[in-house]
Amino acid sequence: MISPISFGNAKTSIFYINDYHGKTLNMERTMSASDTFDAQNKNKRDTDVLKLSSGDIMIGEDVAINRAAVMFQNFIGIKASAAGNHEHDIQGWIGEVLPYIKFNMLSNNVKVNPRNPWSKILKSSVVEEINGNKYGIIGSTPVDLFTRTKLGTLQKDITVDDAYETVNDIQYEINKLQKQGVNKIILLSHLGNTFEKIIATQTSGLDVILGGHSHNLIKSVKEGENLLYGKDGNPVIITQAGKDGKHFGVLNLEFDDNGVIKKVQNNIGNTKDFHRNMAVEYIFNKLFKNNKVYGQIASAAPEPKDLLITPNPHGYFIADCMRKDLDCDIALIQSANIRGYFEKGDVDDRTLYDILPFKNELYKMNYSEKDIVDAIRFSCENSFNSDSHKPGMFYASGLKYTVSNSGNLLSMSFVDKNGTETPIDINNPRQDKFYTTAINDYCAQGNDKLTMLNKPQQIIAKTGIDSAVCVANVIQKSKTPVHIVDDGRITIK
Repeated sequence: MISPISFGNAKTSIFYINDYHGKTLNMERTMSASDTFDAQNKNKRDTDVLKLSSGDIMIGEDVAINRAAVMFQNFIGIKASAAGNHEHDIQGWIGEVLPYIKFNMLSNNVKVNPRNPWSKILKSSVVEEINGNKYGIIGSTPVDLFTRTKLGTLQKDITVDDAYETVNDIQYEINKLQKQGVNKIILLSHLGNTFEKIIATQTSGLDVILGGHSHNLIKSVKEGENLLYGKDGNPVIITQAGKDGKHFGVLNLEFDDNGVIKKVQNNIGNTKDFHRNMAVEYIFNKLFKNNKVYGQIASAAPEPKDLLITPNPHGYFIADCMRKDLDCDIALIQSANIRGYFEKGDVDDRTLYDILPFKNELYKMNYSEKDIVDAIRFSCENSFNSDSHKPGMFYASGLKYTVSNSGNLLSMSFVDKNGTETPIDINNPRQDKFYTTAINDYCAQGNDKLTMLNKPQQIIAKTGIDSAVCVANVIQKSKTPVHIVDDGRITIK
């Protein structure tokens, strides 16, 4: 068990972030939290200070959002970041984002074609020396990268090692750092908490895993949960600070002369407790240029506790806007595509893309009743029975359904534009009954193992717009402010 140690050993304080998913408003708040952290450590000359990121600070294909994510990390002084799956979303715009990166982007388990700009950016590890103390920092990309990104040049230019190979990659990098005289080693992991626990116990020489990808909010330090022991018998601390920039972490450590942790304290902070940094807000507003206001929200239901497996009026409203704007029978939006919620007040561009950052193009599809039932059944079964709740359930417009709390689809009905409800036989869904369906290209291409939706022959139209545009169009045409309420279209029991 870790216990306090005597004066003279290395003291370290790490400000850490993960999985902000392009949430620029919370980036502004985190800037204020970072300033507070700096002020608290300003006169602590016996403490080594590091700021590190475990990836997915970027998201989607919007250049302004990804530039903001990079600038934010530059502003707060991030020294190194893991390359998460959403850092790989920028493939189409990579040349417009990479020049802004002033920190080390790390991934030791990918191989990149030399012609791809990533090959000149990604490193396996770096060494940071502070007050004469050397810290080895390694980064890892999720082994399920290609199931978490859209089809594109990424799959042609990058390969990712599997789980077994990734453990060996990390141990190889640890050994390499130790040969350089580094005995304090940190892994910036975007591998998920389950895999991070395996890494902690199956490697030797690792001290800290700053985690990501699975969106766990890990508070304090508990032996057997996030205090584990490596193959060398030494302690390994695992942290993770949730998702969407709602939290950040401060990890305080003390190492002995051999680089073994003897004292630890893990603190989680709430970004909502900090004001938006005015200087960063000004810069971001300039970056986003025309921040148009489309309308107002009069009232809105509270944010759901878990966006991936909870009925969500905000998701219903977005689906309703997709259905109405594109004139479809049904609209489907995966809960994982929604990264925020509406609040009373103005709805502008920054609000919309804070909630809907991906900018995935919407398709109009001609899906059969069976296609739709199979997709919703699959998403519920997998989301409710996964530790990470991925891929996330579908929110719908034009459908009502009931699911058990173990993820079993119990009933479903179609609701037409006049409000008439028609039951669907979920045990024998029709293959000859079709609905025009609004859905984004990520799902329509069968990502997240939604192969039943990958029906290119059933594409009616590629609209050239994303779901945020549909919301903007509907709100702009509304004669009165919008009320977002729970109408009970999804029931969990």
